[in-house]
Amino acid sequence: MAKTFTLADVSTHKDAENGLYIVIDEGVYDVTNFVDEHPGGAKILKRVAGKDASKQFWKYHNEGVLKKYSEKLRIGSVEEKAKL
Repeated sequence: MAKTFTLADVSTHKDAENGLYIVIDEGVYDVTNFVDEHPGGAKILKRVAGKDASKQFWKYHNEGVLKKYSEKLRIGSVEEKAKL
């Protein structure tokens, strides 16, 4: 069963030591082991780690990308709707 996070929980996962989590829409994704594989570079994921990256994600990706990686990277969802 998927875990439920608060935005405060996600915000603590913004470096390699604690893991790199991002929120896309209401899903929480652990990109710690994906950061070096990211075609756009690690810097971009590190910049949005611990935050809601929905706006940035949808600017450059389509739903097919989310579906492709969701099973591998999604670890849960946020309790409240993420808004930044």
